[in-house]
Amino acid sequence: MSTLEPGTKTRSLVIAPQWIGDAVMTEPLMLRLHQRGERLSVGALPWVAPVYRAMPQVAEVIEFPFQHGGLQWQARRAMARQLRGRFDTAYVLPNSAKSALLPFLAGIRRRIGYHGEMRYGLLTQRLPNPPRDERPPMVGFYSALAGERGTEADRPRLLLPPAQIDAVLQAHGLARRGFHVFAPGAEFGSSKRWPPQHYAELAAGLALPVLLLGSGKEHALCEQIAQAAPGRCTNLAGKTALLDAFGLIAAAHSVVSNDSGLMHVAAAFGTPQVAVYGSTSPEHTPPLSDAATVLWLKRDTAYQPPLDCAPCFQRECPLGHNRCMVDIRPARVADVLATIA
Repeated sequence: MSTLEPGTKTRSLVIAPQWIGDAVMTEPLMLRLHQRGERLSVGALPWVAPVYRAMPQVAEVIEFPFQHGGLQWQARRAMARQLRGRFDTAYVLPNSAKSALLPFLAGIRRRIGYHGEMRYGLLTQRLPNPPRDERPPMVGFYSALAGERGTEADRPRLLLPPAQIDAVLQAHGLARRGFHVFAPGAEFGSSKRWPPQHYAELAAGLALPVLLLGSGKEHALCEQIAQAAPGRCTNLAGKTALLDAFGLIAAAHSVVSNDSGLMHVAAAFGTPQVAVYGSTSPEHTPPLSDAATVLWLKRDTAYQPPLDCAPCFQRECPLGHNRCMVDIRPARVADVLATIA
């Protein structure tokens, strides 16, 4: 961990969300805090930490040795001892009680976050939880923690040095804008995934090669697509560091994905993209980019019978048909990609 810079007005610790997409959507908050003179250290889990290394306004990234689930009391106490005396303010972005525990144990005087899971005492400044049916888009939800007005137009932006992107391309023998990226996974569940056979059919009809990106858990899914479109796809799921995957996304001709963390990464780099939605809603977590096209049958008045069941926000289709994804045909995505220069 680095030493503090002299003359810093406020030394701030940000407790990051646990998901890549959510982490991307905190970037406007980071920018707001940085622009008013706060030196930002972000505490994040290892699989989310790389997102903050693509935010120049973040001075330091601290990787937390925690896992999903469980209080992990001893590990939190040990980390709190390391952080004690280093920070004036903490912003706790997740809503869980355990996420607010570390700044409390570290003795950070100002601790800001949403009320969350009854976090009396753990936070010194609590914003009220928005009603579930009135919750703002996630970017605005996080930006509100800055206590400033005018967050409605906030859009996440990620940045990597050009030399870093060039090194990744060289390692894979690729040229800028000479390939497509498909991100067919979705951690939440199968209801958010466009069918693998659709991805394969789309890949088979494209002129440029396709890179399949995702986590190690999604390698088998990506391999299914690669085998169904022989010679068209390279399966890199689970084989690239996250920052390398970011570089490939930033340099791609276009990205096709479900509503997922990598969808938000593509939007933050401004890469042309097609985002396929079904069981979730682009009204709450859209790709915030002028280069993004959202396909969602719920909005399609010509689609019959109407999708009264969408968005259901279920992990698996409760009706068993998954029409909201299956009926978005590969040709429709190909038509959008054909308009990208």
